[in-house]
Amino acid sequence: MATIRSELTTQAPADEVWSAVRDIGALHTRLVPGFVVDTRLEPGARIVTFINGVTLREPIVTLDDEARRLVWTAEGGRAQHYNAALEVASLSGGATSVVWTADFLPDELHAYFSRAIAAGMAAMQRSLDALAA
Repeated sequence: MATIRSELTTQAPADEVWSAVRDIGALHTRLVPGFVVDTRLEPGARIVTFINGVTLREPIVTLDDEARRLVWTAEGGRAQHYNAALEVASLSGGATSVVWTADFLPDELHAYFSRAIAAGMAAMQRSLDALAA
């Protein structure tokens, strides 16, 4: 199983960052606008439409306010298996770290998911940095 781990740092307060992450129905407006163009909620999952037109159902596995950790999986698309976590942590000096870890099969999708996660992290960096302003 392949794994990608990507991290960003922002000056936005961790509580505000977590608020945006935990708002699972607002990916397209609060967290990664321009990467995700629509998000709809259904019981236990969200339906996510990406900028490239791909639509996936993402069951929510864990939404842990104490740990500031969101875990989801994905149904549909190219992967046989996809599981991801987004974790928010306070850093010294008031900065905040966000780590996105994704595990998926088959391994041959590594380049595809590397590009997608890089684009998602870039959109997230812009949104979160705007919270710091």
